Amino acid sequence: VQLQASGGGLVQAGGSLRLSCAASGRGFGNYGMGWFRQAPGEERECVAAIKRSGGDTEYAESVKGRFTISRDNAKSTVYLQMNSLKLEDTAVYYCAASSLGLERATRVASVYSYWGQGTQVTVSS
Repeated sequence: VQLQASGGGLVQAGGSLRLSCAASGRGFGNYGMGWFRQAPGEERECVAAIKRSGGDTEYAESVKGRFTISRDNAKSTVYLQMNSLKLEDTAVYYCAASSLGLERATRVASVYSYWGQGTQVTVSS
């Protein structure tokens, strides 16, 4: 599966952005999906994950209540709605896919084999 992330940009603190990740190839519904981010000098972290069927999600504590991950398997796309953005949300955001067929959403990076290119999100004061 190939992944194409989009939707990043410059936004003021408190604003919102929606990231999209479009997948090409077959069987999108069989992949667990995750959104990761990496800020300069920081390790990559998973901010949100969603089970292949969409029934289960997981979030990093730092984004709970502000970010929402969702997916549309008919469109082979996963989304990350980001509200109440903070300066510390500035990072390159990546989407990733796991073909392991896990029954729960997981934020463990090692289960993800397919990665999209990043999209920059910059939050300004």
